[in-house]
Amino acid sequence: MERKYRVEGMTCSACSAAVEREVAKVDGVTNVAVNLLTNSMKVEGEAGIEPAVLHAVEAAGYKGFLEGEDKKSETIEADPFSEELELKRRRLIVSAIFLIPLLYISMGSMMGAPVPSFLEGRDNLLIFALVQFMFTTVILFLNRHYYVNGGKSMMRKHPNMDALIAMGSGAAYIYGIYVIFQLAYGFGHGDMARVALYGHELYFESAATIVVLIDLGKYLEAKAKHKTSGAIRSLMDLTPEVATVIKDGEEKVIPVEAIEIGDRILLKPGENVPVDGVVVEGISSVDESALSGEPIPVEKTAGSEIMAATTNGQGRLIMEAKRVGEDTTIAKIIALVDDANATKAPISKIADKVAGVFVPIVIAIALATGGIWLALGAEPAFALKLAISVLVISCPCALGLATPVAIMVGTGKGAKAGVLFKSAESLEVLHHADTVIFDKTGTITRGKPYVTDVVAAGISAEELFATAYALEKPSEHPLAEGVIRAYEETYGTENKLSLEHFEAIPGRGLKATLNGETYYGGNEALMDSVGADLSVIRAQLDALLAEGKTPLFFAKGNEFIGLIVAKDLVKANSKRALEKLHGAGKKLIMLTGDNEKTAKVIGQDLAIDHIHAGVLPDEKEAFVRQYQEAGKVAMVGDGINDAPALARSDVGIAIGAGTDIAMESADVVLMHSDLMDVVSAMDLSKATIRNIKENLFWAFFYNVICIPVAAGLFYKPFGLTLSPMIAALAMSFSSVFVVTNALRLNFLSLEKAESENKEESAESIDFVEIPSVKTKTHGYNEKKEEKKMDKKILKIDGMSCNHCVGRVDKALNELNGVKASVTLDPQEAIVEGEKLDSALLKKAVEDAGYTVTAVE
Repeated sequence: MERKYRVEGMTCSACSAAVEREVAKVDGVTNVAVNLLTNSMKVEGEAGIEPAVLHAVEAAGYKGFLEGEDKKSETIEADPFSEELELKRRRLIVSAIFLIPLLYISMGSMMGAPVPSFLEGRDNLLIFALVQFMFTTVILFLNRHYYVNGGKSMMRKHPNMDALIAMGSGAAYIYGIYVIFQLAYGFGHGDMARVALYGHELYFESAATIVVLIDLGKYLEAKAKHKTSGAIRSLMDLTPEVATVIKDGEEKVIPVEAIEIGDRILLKPGENVPVDGVVVEGISSVDESALSGEPIPVEKTAGSEIMAATTNGQGRLIMEAKRVGEDTTIAKIIALVDDANATKAPISKIADKVAGVFVPIVIAIALATGGIWLALGAEPAFALKLAISVLVISCPCALGLATPVAIMVGTGKGAKAGVLFKSAESLEVLHHADTVIFDKTGTITRGKPYVTDVVAAGISAEELFATAYALEKPSEHPLAEGVIRAYEETYGTENKLSLEHFEAIPGRGLKATLNGETYYGGNEALMDSVGADLSVIRAQLDALLAEGKTPLFFAKGNEFIGLIVAKDLVKANSKRALEKLHGAGKKLIMLTGDNEKTAKVIGQDLAIDHIHAGVLPDEKEAFVRQYQEAGKVAMVGDGINDAPALARSDVGIAIGAGTDIAMESADVVLMHSDLMDVVSAMDLSKATIRNIKENLFWAFFYNVICIPVAAGLFYKPFGLTLSPMIAALAMSFSSVFVVTNALRLNFLSLEKAESENKEESAESIDFVEIPSVKTKTHGYNEKKEEKKMDKKILKIDGMSCNHCVGRVDKALNELNGVKASVTLDPQEAIVEGEKLDSALLKKAVEDAGYTVTAVE
């Protein structure tokens, strides 16, 4: 089992390495990952090991809490760095207030600035030293956590960053106290030579400046880290803190946490939805852009599903809660991002290995630096200065932040784009996948049948369509659903035909009575059984079958009257997405349970390298294993039958609209169910890992270059050294650089999916009428083109956003025979159709809530 913990007190990668090392020793622990950025730890192992894990954290010198035990970990924090940021801001301000006079006193005379007379001259050197001592003591006391934590880490033989800071600033401070005793002895015994020798050997300002500059760096680092959690905060801000619940006919405002399944919630105009549920009363539009990315609001009426973190428009809605708390869609998104941040990418193991031995090596280098310079005859103060510089500049903060900050920004960026990575490992591995395997139905295609052709024999195409609609209305067959949807989108829900009797014929179709006549609808076997002659459309039928389409035949008695053809259409963005992936050098494979002919028809216009048809669920998993022999494989799917293949692949990618089982088995979830998000996920993976490599390079390169300079390696040939203060400043800003570099990921431009607001409509239905005795066909679309088409331009007032445009567009296009295009700038609608009625058009717009100022 896996449990999450919160660890307090860690400051650098040496700290997280120490915690990992101790926890890994616990019996029953199989895997442990500590995240320095979020102060979290994930532990996998046997049940009941929690007390031992917490004891191991304490043994490493830190405080551990099991998730849920402390108040901080009961819920996912929108900004885990806000408290840390405020604490460091206050500490920095107070420390700076004492540092400014200290620097003025110690260095003012060097710059020609006036200083108090009681601090000037040789006779006042002891007072000069004591004043500096007092200011420095206050500053070091304010920053005593460096010494407390550093001392504990040294005692446990796991020295960390605080140990380096404590040793560096502490050495300068102790040396200053030593100088004070030398001055006191000199004045007390009249040894002015001793006073002259030690009078300018004070390093109190260095000790104080080191910790204040590190405070500055830590504050800037915390401020930058605060920005890395911006994606999570923006998601959590969309969920309101309170909601209006209707109970016993009364409206009560309660906390969102108190909402229970089944509660009825009132949504006023402009309010954010608190939980997932279904609308039970009212009509409004809801902005779902935070979850779907679709900018145009979606109309909601009774029966419509509605999700938390979406925003109600101008209408009043009453919804019933179906999923609350951690079960809401937005909570699951935030939890996935949080879990991903708590894991480690494989590349971070490099930094972990180095961090485990880095601090002891630095301490050894610092001691060697001081000893070698003393052996070479250097002044003790000079040798001490170089040793302190080595200690201070080598703090491994940047090393520990290199990976987690990039992971946090990358996963947050993905969450805002609808791409959810479940782990840091999936984020790293994804762009390495050289083969991408796709399920067909529901992944590449829309997953449901769309009517593409209406072929009538002896009657009009419109009459056949209306008859088929009436017959299929009670049917639950998938093709029936396609016929019903296509008819209602074309003609609306009105149908004058009266269905008097309906009978399902298993395996063949249906039998029904319409207006006293017996009709049949179903497959070719049903037509043969009732004696309907299909010879009149055999040529058209063969051509349609060759295109991978599925026919639905209809007969009146034993007289064949036509067929309606449906096809599972390719999603609007699938072709573009596959071309992008193919262009990036990926090998693309399609697996489907469909027959080979249908699979090849679907894949013929797509950038697919290989198609495997007639594949059973367990065979999909076998194909994944087969392709894994040649490299890393990413599998994209949506159904239950895809779950084994998703789990087997190196990275499983689940389409968000798919089944829960598929999403559980996957490593990446695409909330928008759009293959362009696969391209975005690949791009984000590549950019994030590149960013991590840049950060690691900087952290390693920085230490490789700076440690020799700080040790005085270039002093004799070039006169080049680093003072402890400059070393502290450089060390602090190396961490700021790493965090800032990770924030650049927020500017990464991801592929945008084209709007598919009207994807539910078939692309175009081809209406064909065949005379009962002749074989000549007449294209319905061609006949329409011969008719005179009217065109009118409506000037509209009152539209202010895309939501308004969507309402007017819907109102006009719902009129029979009308095709309208609505724009916001200028506010107008261009309408085409036969015999357009200006009054009817104007009424439709006004019913939608807007004003028509002119009709041209």
